[in-house]
Amino acid sequence: MTSLLSPTKEHMLGLEPLERLGLDDIVVVSTRQHVEQAYATLLGCAVLGFDTESKPTFVRDEVSQGPHVVQFSTLHKAYVFQLHDETCREAVCALLQSERIVKVGFGLAGDHQQIQRTLGVQVQNVLDLNLIFRQRGYVKELGVRGAVAVVFNRRFMKSRKATTSNWANRQLTESQIVYSGNDAWAAIKVYHALGLT
Repeated sequence: MTSLLSPTKEHMLGLEPLERLGLDDIVVVSTRQHVEQAYATLLGCAVLGFDTESKPTFVRDEVSQGPHVVQFSTLHKAYVFQLHDETCREAVCALLQSERIVKVGFGLAGDHQQIQRTLGVQVQNVLDLNLIFRQRGYVKELGVRGAVAVVFNRRFMKSRKATTSNWANRQLTESQIVYSGNDAWAAIKVYHALGLT
């Protein structure tokens, strides 16, 4: 099999941006009332985009207390669960442990460890899309940005400021909501484009 080269940062910067989900298409799930509707919707899906966010650590050897946020997405709507609410945690654990729902994302090994440590559950039926690209000849991990460039010839915009923001905050900023929702959404978008359904 021929080894395929990952797109360079310079190449990706020259691409048109990928149109993303807006705030209207992202549901922040932070209370018992929000949970029931979101859980019922997500439980009916066969495949979901999946990602997590954690408050960054800045001290050497400090262990993250995350994830603080877990995101799931369909092709049209993303759900951002804040884990400070016990009902949200229970729903997230049930979705993560569901063997029927495929959870797709990028670079999920670290997420698994944090989920196991913080929530005490093993994630079931997960597909790391980096493995699919490796099977198709890409030597280096593409990640979500590279995958979007390869599959859609578009640039996936990620805010560095949002990446390193405090995900433990009870009130997420608009930037955090858009960032986290789209991380999960991009994964399922790529999954469908690869013809994996």
